[in-house]
Amino acid sequence: MKKSRLGLFKSTSMLISVLGVIMVIATIIVVAYIGFSVVSSGLTGGVSSGAQYDELNELRSNYSDLESRFNELKSELYVKGNASEQQKFVDAEVYLVHAKNALDDVDSALSMGKDSSEVDKRLTEARTSLQEAQKAYQSIS
Repeated sequence: MKKSRLGLFKSTSMLISVLGVIMVIATIIVVAYIGFSVVSSGLTGGVSSGAQYDELNELRSNYSDLESRFNELKSELYVKGNASEQQKFVDAEVYLVHAKNALDDVDSALSMGKDSSEVDKRLTEARTSLQEAQKAYQSIS
């Protein structure tokens, strides 16, 4: 009876040891996979946000050019003193302010680390606002 209990104890302890080693190896594999996924997605997100920063800088450059043209036109219109043209200018300037707000919104989304699709959506809105401001400028110049 003692030999059978000893044999049962040996086989049970060996089984528990083997299962423990398998569980440790499985845990290491799962942690390595999760770590790889996090690093991989971080690199991909960094590349996409880099392109979004580039696009934002391009839109800001276009905005600065348009803003300087608005400022030149403003001085010309106020020298002439034509009230209807001044009113058209004020209406067009609202589009410029809207474009500035849209650009600030994109910058905010990027600095807060928003999802790439959300930033792309805001970039599209900023691009559209800037185009509307350019059309408004062209309608009064």
